[in-house]
Amino acid sequence: MPGSGAVTRNTLRQQIADALRDEVLAGRLPPGTEFTVKQIAEQYEVSATPVREALVDLSAQGLLELVQHRGFRVRIFSVDDFRGMIEARSLVVDGIFRRLAERGTAPGSGEMLVSVRRRGEEARRAAQSGSLEVLIGYDLRFWRELSELVANTYISEFLHRIRVQCWVFAVPHLQREPLLREALWDGHSDLVDAVTLADPDAVRRIVQGYNEHALAWASRI
Repeated sequence: MPGSGAVTRNTLRQQIADALRDEVLAGRLPPGTEFTVKQIAEQYEVSATPVREALVDLSAQGLLELVQHRGFRVRIFSVDDFRGMIEARSLVVDGIFRRLAERGTAPGSGEMLVSVRRRGEEARRAAQSGSLEVLIGYDLRFWRELSELVANTYISEFLHRIRVQCWVFAVPHLQREPLLREALWDGHSDLVDAVTLADPDAVRRIVQGYNEHALAWASRI
């Protein structure tokens, strides 16, 4: 079939990018880790082209850095970087919920809220049990689906990228936390309740608490 080779390569490119992102988020590729296209290609037993494209994609998302003549490196984010991410996402999220309060949710949001609630409950349970890797997966899907209620893919993609970067910074530090459960935010279900009830004051209070929790944790690092 014409074009099938390109489709297969693009699919492989995305699969490799997703797999490497998961490795970074799980802490198995910690910040500062360096590798080459050849090493990744051999690891996944694929050709160099989709690997190179996947690594370029992850670099564009701010997760990797190109190291001249040496390959790629998992980006190292500082505490100041993390604070900047929190500020950026808080400004955008505040705008999202202000819009939801003024205009309501997008058509078909009732079914979306059911899915968001399910993600939120799973994220809350993972946070309360200290299951970091499980939490990250549900947390990213939770916030992505919640931001999609405004039906603006640009906002959703922007926030998703920042949240991934936040987790890339946080994971190595959280893995060393003696009291991990206390370091993890678990207000997902409360936020869904406030959104469902269209209570902007409660939403703002919960989101503010979420950001303050992250900043307080970062100040202890």
